[in-house]
Amino acid sequence: MRIRTILMISLVTLVSCTQKPSKMETWKAEKHAQDSIHLMEQERTLAYYQTQLDSLLPQADSVMQYFKYEKNEKYQDHGYYVVNGKNGLRVLVRDDGKDLLLYRDGKRVEYMDEPAVQRGQHLQILILDINELEKRIQKTSLEVQKYEKRLQKR
Repeated sequence: MRIRTILMISLVTLVSCTQKPSKMETWKAEKHAQDSIHLMEQERTLAYYQTQLDSLLPQADSVMQYFKYEKNEKYQDHGYYVVNGKNGLRVLVRDDGKDLLLYRDGKRVEYMDEPAVQRGQHLQILILDINELEKRIQKTSLEVQKYEKRLQKR
């Protein structure tokens, strides 16, 4: 019985004496796990943004068929998508979506409830949404690259 107890104590001592990972190794393993999780999150977010963008592009194409693009390279930094409505109405949507301008017979007017204006508003929102998604995709792609590089170093 005594020999058995001594053997058990020796075995427990031997197991406890095996080398434990250092604090640095433990920290590196935890950091690697965190980076892996962040990478998966960013890849999932990137896929979501890309899906959203893919759904908006056909909508923009269908609305753009009513507009023509105009830009005077000499004088304008931005171009405009232009549609002419009824009774001398002219609807302009800036190519970055920041402006929606309405003119009737060459004079600026306020909002009007006409199909051309509604298309202009729809196009403006689509352009703003597409631009925002493209920015988010670019930012998230950089995050994915950052985490991929971190994981490759280990």
